[in-house]
Amino acid sequence: MDGLQATRQILSTAASPARPRVLMLTTFDLDEYVYEALRAGASGFLFKDATAAELIHAVRVLAAGDALLALSVTRRLIADFARQPRPAPPIPPSLGALTQRETEVLRLIAHGLSNTEISNTLVIAEQTTKTHVGRILAKLDLRDRAQAVVLAYETGLVTPGAVTTYNREV
Repeated sequence: MDGLQATRQILSTAASPARPRVLMLTTFDLDEYVYEALRAGASGFLFKDATAAELIHAVRVLAAGDALLALSVTRRLIADFARQPRPAPPIPPSLGALTQRETEVLRLIAHGLSNTEISNTLVIAEQTTKTHVGRILAKLDLRDRAQAVVLAYETGLVTPGAVTTYNREV
């Protein structure tokens, strides 16, 4: 049986109510092995060339209920995570009354675009943009665009310094 099968077997037959901690040792420094080991339930992942001190440390870490990965694996996971695009921020609950298009218009307002610029960016008629702006103000009980901008930043819908790729040509 290979290490993944052994890990699954150990975790599936554990009689103790406490979850067993499994340290996976491998010679392969491949991300897919790490991911498979973690999916199988391993709590630790080291390479077979680990020193005795590293193995003792790993056993103590796992026995304390924590997890441990080889340093090279940790570096790669961090680098992979850092390269991933940020997901669009969730719409704050206070803006839940807005449609998806109205939320998009509000973001553009907060980035300083005029109605004409919003219309050009979204490829909609300027009257449609004006309708969206009016509905945003009414639904959120705002007096003007300035209040809309403040609300967009205060709720985190838009963040300072966020890169925008909007076409500002009119």
